[in-house]
Amino acid sequence: MNNFEYILFNLIVLSGPVAFSFDDRVRFVRQWPPAFCSALVLLAPYGIWDSLVTGRHWWFNPRYTSGTFIGPLPAGEWLFFITVPFASLFIWEVLRFYRPAQHAVKDARTPLWIWWGLPLAGLIWLLGKEYTGLVILALTVTALADLTAGGRVLHRANALLYAAILTMLMLLFNGYLTARPVVLYDAAYQLDRRIFTIPVEDFFYGFSLILGCTTVYEKIRSAHG
Repeated sequence: MNNFEYILFNLIVLSGPVAFSFDDRVRFVRQWPPAFCSALVLLAPYGIWDSLVTGRHWWFNPRYTSGTFIGPLPAGEWLFFITVPFASLFIWEVLRFYRPAQHAVKDARTPLWIWWGLPLAGLIWLLGKEYTGLVILALTVTALADLTAGGRVLHRANALLYAAILTMLMLLFNGYLTARPVVLYDAAYQLDRRIFTIPVEDFFYGFSLILGCTTVYEKIRSAHG
């Protein structure tokens, strides 16, 4: 049964949002098609990224994943790219319902950190910290896409609360994956600084994935009224 633990982990992540999707107020079930579509859009680039660096930047503990691989990645990792964005988009919709005034696009300023992202990513990459450089690059590019051609998620007041909630959930769920450990890392490719058992790079990775999905989700949602 341990071999399927990562798959079970994903089902647990998915269970709450699915169970509450039928709530009479939020009715997230109506947004399932754009939510799953958004996750599938990001599955391609992140699946390729993951496949290329597995065995170098990180690898998966065979104790919890053996016998479940699809290509270079365990089935649980493929599911991760669906279940985590889906659960995050459920939170986004809850914020839309309960804080509608803070969900409107208002602040048109570009956060200052974005302008430092690309040169910082390049410098860190040159220093040999490939994973660190890649996650900074991914978050920067995703943020620029959101602000210029995306759903302008970062221009909404709810974005800060969204990020805070996601941070707490990352501490819980990613903390489980790294403490177990289901996922192991090569410190040579990162700063080797952790928050509890979680490499700091994982937070950038998670935020870039979720911001990308939320941006695509908002574009699809607005296109269909």
